[in-house]
Amino acid sequence: MDFQEYIKFANENPVCYIATAEGDQPRVRPLMMWFADDTGFYFQTQSVKATCQQLKSNNKVEIAFYAPEPAPNLGKVMRVSGEVEFVDDLELRTKVYDARPFLKDMGIKGPEDPMLAVFRVHTGEAYIWTREYSMRESEIERIRF
Repeated sequence: MDFQEYIKFANENPVCYIATAEGDQPRVRPLMMWFADDTGFYFQTQSVKATCQQLKSNNKVEIAFYAPEPAPNLGKVMRVSGEVEFVDDLELRTKVYDARPFLKDMGIKGPEDPMLAVFRVHTGEAYIWTREYSMRESEIERIRF
């Protein structure tokens, strides 16, 4: 698979689980990815949330995207591990603010509001797991991005 297929998988299955760390304690929560492209996997959160604080303290994450399949299959899981970079680009911040009206309901007043935090996973490794690899995970092809 090439990176474009991973981007497509993420965009088609944007609800994911992101793992961060708080000290030595892992923290996992669901999150809806904004979009993925050649430059990374993009998300937004609020700067006051624990997620944001954890990412600022330790920018390493792992994200699991899941695509269900009918039984007896278990579906596909795309795992992405890498590093987060916060994005201050006003054009991108405006796009996410316009694309996600619920941000206004959360009290974010506009794209320049410091409560809006936009980040991307811009470097790392990804692979797709299926039941076929249940006992052979080390054999799964991985890509670097």
